Amino acid sequence: MSSPLHFGYPRFDFDRVESTMTEASLCAEAGAEEGTIVIADQQTEGRGRLGRSWISEPGMGLYFSLVLRPPTSPEHAAVLTLAMGLGVARGLAKASGSVFDIRWPNDVLLNGKKCCGILVESVADVELLRYAIVGVGVNVNQQNMPKEIAASATSLRANVGHMFDKEAVLDDVLCSLEFYYALFCEQGAASIIEAFSKASSYVSGKSVRVDAPGGDIYGVTAGLSDAGVLLLSKRNGSIEPILAGSVRPWPKQ
Repeated sequence: MSSPLHFGYPRFDFDRVESTMTEASLCAEAGAEEGTIVIADQQTEGRGRLGRSWISEPGMGLYFSLVLRPPTSPEHAAVLTLAMGLGVARGLAKASGSVFDIRWPNDVLLNGKKCCGILVESVADVELLRYAIVGVGVNVNQQNMPKEIAASATSLRANVGHMFDKEAVLDDVLCSLEFYYALFCEQGAASIIEAFSKASSYVSGKSVRVDAPGGDIYGVTAGLSDAGVLLLSKRNGSIEPILAGSVRPWPKQ
């Protein structure tokens, strides 16, 4: 693969912002180069997938957004999302020595609980992505998660038992994100789909419930389409592509 892109440069640091995604989007619209990062100690209106909020405890987590300008069409945006999940999971594994799972499309899990959320928002012309903003929120040094998410969320510190240098974690994550981004740009969607299928326990043979926009769907995961869409084998034998929604193990574990 080609030489590194040096994700993280230029860098804009904030003590507190509404959302790093918003700030990075403004940078992208102003012509910021690929790899530009916006990072904050606290977000007051951090957001995740499907319009959900992201709780950003001051100073405890890693909250950043990257500007990317992938040379690809809008139809491959979903695979870019998978690539970002791979990158974060691999980076966190290097930083912590822990084993991570990825819940489609890009929730990074540690011992079955969410440790990191990723949001990818793209702006496209008809045939080309103008840019993509990759927002990442990692629970790093939180010792006790808020009561409302304690059953489903965790942090690196809560699992490993010690504090982490957030800058060191960031370096590992950015390096890994660069690797998978280069793989996506140079070798295409198939390489990412293959890697994601190996890294995620949710891709094939998992009994799940999907909280889809039109209502809950139950079935067993049956792989990914060429576009990175999750395929679900339903009880009636049909295969349904999951374009959006939250995937959860079923029966509840």
